[in-house]
Amino acid sequence: MSHYLVTGGAGFIGTNLVKQLIADGHQVHVLDNFAAGKFQNRLQSGAEYVEGDIRDSAAVAKAMAGIDGVFHLAAVPRVPYSVEHPGETNEHNITGTLNVLVAAREAGVKRVVFSTSSSVYGGNKGAVALTEDMTPEPMSPYALQKLTGQHYCRLFSFLYGLETVSLCYFNIYGPYLDPEGAYALVIGKFLRQKSDGKPLTICGDGLYQRDYTHVVDAVRANILAMTSHKVGKGEFINIGNSRSFSVNQLAALIGGATVTIPERPGDVRHSQADISRAKELLGWEPTIKLEDGIIELKKEWGIS
Repeated sequence: MSHYLVTGGAGFIGTNLVKQLIADGHQVHVLDNFAAGKFQNRLQSGAEYVEGDIRDSAAVAKAMAGIDGVFHLAAVPRVPYSVEHPGETNEHNITGTLNVLVAAREAGVKRVVFSTSSSVYGGNKGAVALTEDMTPEPMSPYALQKLTGQHYCRLFSFLYGLETVSLCYFNIYGPYLDPEGAYALVIGKFLRQKSDGKPLTICGDGLYQRDYTHVVDAVRANILAMTSHKVGKGEFINIGNSRSFSVNQLAALIGGATVTIPERPGDVRHSQADISRAKELLGWEPTIKLEDGIIELKKEWGIS
C-alpha cells in the first residue's frame, strides 16, 4: 500500500484514477479547488478530499506531507480559454505545476506523474503519427504551458533527483465525463446535444483528425508510470489509441443531424499518437476502441 496525492482528483480523469487507486488498496489524498463544480457525484468513498489551489504554495506543501507519489492532474485544460486568458491559465498550469514539484522535492516524495497534452505538438509537419522526439510546435498558451511543465519535470529529475514522468494524453473520454467541462472535448458536447435533441455542432469542415483514448486506459497508464522501474528521469510518453478519427466520423458514430459553426483559434488539424515508447517503457497499450467506448457512453446516457 502506498500513500498517493492526486491534484485535480475531483475532476474527470482524477475521479477515475482515485477510484482505481482505492480499489487497489492505496491511501489517497485529493487536492482540488472544485472550480469546475458538479463534483459531488465524483467523490469516492475512502479518499480524503482537501479543498485547495495549486497556485497556493502553502496549501500544496501541506497536502504533500507523508506522500509517496503524486499524480499531478490539476490544470485549466482548455485551449480556447487559454487564448482568451493567457495570464490566468499561466498561473494554474505553470506556477501551479512548479509549486507541486517544489513541494514534492521538499517533502521527499519519490515520484511525480505529470499529465500533459498532445496539444504541445501543435501542427507538427503533417506527420501521420506523432512521436516524442519531434520538435514541439505549441499553437496556444495552454500547449506552451503544458510543454513548460514537461521541461520543469525533466529539470527536477536532473537537478534534484525527484523522479518524474510526463504522460501526453490524446483526447480522453469515458465515465464521469462532464459535457460542459474542460475535458468534454467534442465527445461530451455531442452527447449533450444528442440527448437534448439538438444537431451536433461541427467546427469548420469537420475534417479535424483526433486520437481518442478511453479514461480506463489513461488511468492504467498513470499507475504504470508511477510504478515502472524503467522511468522516473523526466520521460515524456504518449498515451493514445494510435488511431485517428475526424469530427465528421465521430458525429456519425453518435448519430443525428449536424450543423456547421466557425473554426476555433489554436486548434490543430491532425493528431495521432505513436505509442511505441509507452509499450517499451510502461508495457502499456490501449484496450478500448473508440467505437466500443462510444457505444458504452451512449448506453450510459440513454441514447440510441
